[in-house]
Amino acid sequence: MRHPAALVYLAVCALLLAWALVVTLADGSDESMAGVIPLLATAPVSLVLLALPDHGSMLVAAVVLGALVNALVIGACARALRGGDSARDQYT
Repeated sequence: MRHPAALVYLAVCALLLAWALVVTLADGSDESMAGVIPLLATAPVSLVLLALPDHGSMLVAAVVLGALVNALVIGACARALRGGDSARDQYT
């Protein structure tokens, strides 16, 4: 997960989650739809995990786990497109 594309994706997801939490906490009416944006950014894993019990921390857990799984996939795809494992290439 040290690939720059995966790290940029994680940073964007962290910023989206922070923005959604700030907007939701600032809006006292509990009608904010800001939490949908991080969920869509980390789909499909976060949408599967959204079936967890209804609590605010479960939304955060779904987004965090979705972002980590997607970052691993992005890193693996980037390494595959480069033609090999860059960590292995450094030591040979």
